[in-house]
Order: sequence, then structure tokens, then C-alpha cells
Amino acid sequence: MAPAVPIALGQMRRRPGAFAGLAAALFLALATLTLFGSLLAADVTTAAAVRRTATGPSLTVIAGAFGEIAVLVAFFVVVNALGFALRQQHRELALLRTVAATPRQTRRLVRCQVVATALLVAAPGWGAGAVAARLLLAELRRRGMATAGVRIPGTAVPGLVALAAVLVVGLAASAVAARRISRIAPAAALTASSTEHGRTGVPRLSAGVGALVGGGLLLRLAATRPQEQTDKAGQAALLGAVVLLGALALAGPLAARAVTAALGAPVRALAPGAGWLADANLRGYARRLSSAVVPVALLVGLSGTMLVMTRTAGHATDASAAGAVSATDVWLRQAELTMLTCFAAVSTVNTLIAVTAERRREFALLRLVGATRPQVLRMLTAEAALTTAVGVLLGAAVAGAASAAFSRAATGSWLPSVPVADCCGIAAGAAALTAVAVLATGLRTLRGPAAELAGGDRG
Repeated sequence: MAPAVPIALGQMRRRPGAFAGLAAALFLALATLTLFGSLLAADVTTAAAVRRTATGPSLTVIAGAFGEIAVLVAFFVVVNALGFALRQQHRELALLRTVAATPRQTRRLVRCQVVATALLVAAPGWGAGAVAARLLLAELRRRGMATAGVRIPGTAVPGLVALAAVLVVGLAASAVAARRISRIAPAAALTASSTEHGRTGVPRLSAGVGALVGGGLLLRLAATRPQEQTDKAGQAALLGAVVLLGALALAGPLAARAVTAALGAPVRALAPGAGWLADANLRGYARRLSSAVVPVALLVGLSGTMLVMTRTAGHATDASAAGAVSATDVWLRQAELTMLTCFAAVSTVNTLIAVTAERRREFALLRLVGATRPQVLRMLTAEAALTTAVGVLLGAAVAGAASAAFSRAATGSWLPSVPVADCCGIAAGAAALTAVAVLATGLRTLRGPAAELAGGDRG
């Protein structure tokens, strides 16, 4: 086999769209780590006497509170995007296996692609993170949470640490993502590139159960915090929501298929033709369904958790003479909500575009057997509606569990205060993102003669 680097770069030049989602995810991760690393560096390099003049939590505490969740979500998005980058070039990797490429060479090629993509977005990620750090520091100064003497140091250390961390996570994710194709026999690799396994492996299910238990323990920890530790309860509840969403990603095919089976009947009744085909497609391709549903659940679960927690904390403050949560805490939660929503929205759009684009040959075959473009688009509309409904329900379940745990700590009641209008807005936003991403990609994918698309490349 030829050296891995030229082949990896050739694949990236040939399929730039397959790596766009991975590049966006790595960019967000680099920018986030650089942002919080810069705040930590600013706090460390500021004299103690200057730091003591500020009110509220220190920059280190703020960076830690923001960063621990944002970084986990960013890495979640990286792993998801990398899986799709590999999935879109599965056929090429399988062909390499049939011409004597070893499993080690295949994994090395994937690692080269991850490193090349990370290096490509390193400079823009550093720049965006540094600018975001200065803007956030300026806002903290305006609110009296940082003094005028605090400055972002002109050092490259936060950016270099961010790049090292992203590379470590990306390489670890590449080892997991390339495991399937690198371990099976060369002849089977080519066959597997056009099929989908119906079963979820025992290791994956075991990891999902472990994540579910871990998320439950974190929510229990949040619920048992005393009222004066509401901030810690909020961080534990939000971290628990992220872990539960990770469990959903691991056991997604089973969960998504079960919920789709319950929701499929109304869709089939409302749209007998397109609805039946959409329901059959989603249930028949459980992994593809899970890949589309999990980002929607991530968007709804994280945004819903933050919104309900913020409203519950506000009501706890109004009811308590001591004031459980300050206006500064509420502002920090709102800022964190904005950041997490951006991450989740990027993941949702990237994933839905990739999932739809890789179905080029499927759509062409439908057209060859008599389906018109409007009929295929109606099927995609029904699929987008089902995907949104499943994602919203699963995300709402996670948000409900996390919010209940936080409410128990903040108010003594398991019933949180729910901003119904805002939560409906989140669901509507998720539906809009899903519909636009799926239908716009579907229109683009349907262009061209069906015969050529059916016999061409999948990508």
C-alpha cells in the first residue's frame, strides 16, 4: 500500500464535503478550549491583590463551570462528525482492504485525516477562541465580575494545549470509528460498506448501560445538594444530562426504533404513501435513524435543561429571602445556554446533511422504479417530522430528569418551573433545523439523471 499521508490527503481533496462537518466540530472544540484556557491564563497571571477587588466567582471558577460542560459537548460533536466522515468513505476504505491494505494501515490513514483536518482549522480556531475570550472578559468587567487590571496574556500556551487536547480526543475517536472496517475480513469489508448491521454490539450496549448508571448517579448527587449549593447542583444536573445523552448515543438504535414504532402509526395514517415509506426507512435503518435523532435530542435535552433550571432557580430566588441564585448566576447560565445551543445546532445540521447526502443512490433507485421528485421530497418531509418527534421526546425525557433533580435541590420539590413558551420554541427550532437541513440536502441530492446517480459513487 502507498504511504498513508498522500492517500489520506487525496481522499480529503476528493470528498471535501465529507470532512466539512468534522472540520466544523474540530474548529468549535479548538475555539472553546482556547477560550477557557485564555481565561484561566488571565486569572493565573493576574496579581492576587487585583483579583480580590472583583465580585462574584473568579475567572477560574467561571472557566471551569462553563468549560467542563462545553468541552464535553464539543468532543461529543467531534466523535459524531468523525463517524460520518468515515461512513461517507466506507466504500473506498473497503476497497483498500481488498487490495492488501492491512488493518494498521487503514487506521493510520484515518489518523492522518484527523490530524490534517485539525491542523487545517487550528489557526482559525485559535483566533476565534482568543477573540471570544476578550469579548467575554469585557462583559465580565462590565458586570463587575473582573477588574480592569485583568488581561488576556499574549501567550500561545492555551492554543497549543487546546490543539493537543483536540488531537488526543480525535485520535481516540478515530480508533473507535475505524475499528469495524479495520477488523473484518477484506472481502467482507466491501460487502459491509453497502449494508447496515441490525444488532447493537454487546460492548456498545454495556457502555450505554454504564453511562446510564453514571448519569443517574450524577442526578442523584444534584438532587441531594443543600439549597445553599444550588450552583453545584446545577452543574451536576447539567453534567448528568450530558452523560445521559451519551448513553442515548450508545444505545440510540434501540431507543430510537422503539419510539419510532410508537409514532409511526399516526404518520402512516396522515400520509399513507410517503408516511408508510418514511416509517419503514427509519425502522429498517436503525443506525441511520439513531445518527439523525441523537443530535436533535442533544439540542432539545441541553437547551431544555438549561431553560428549566434557569426558570426554577429564579423562582427559588423569589421565594427565598436569602436569595438562592443571584442575577449574575442567571446571566452565566444564559450565556452557557447560548453556547451549548450553538454546539448542538451545529451538530444537528452537520449530521442531518451527512445522513441525507449519503442516500444519493437510494433516492436514484426510487426514481428509477417510478417515484417522482415531489414524492421523494414528501417521503423526506415525513422522515424529518418523525425524526424531530423522536429526538424531541428523547431529549425532553433527559431534560425532565435533570431539571427534576435540580428542582429538588433548589426548591425541595421534584416539580421544576417550566417555561412552556420557551420550551415550545426549542422544539420548533429543532423542527425547523431538521426540515431545512433534510429537505435542502434532499433537493441537492436529487439533481441529475437518476440512472447516473444510481450507478455512481455514494458520496
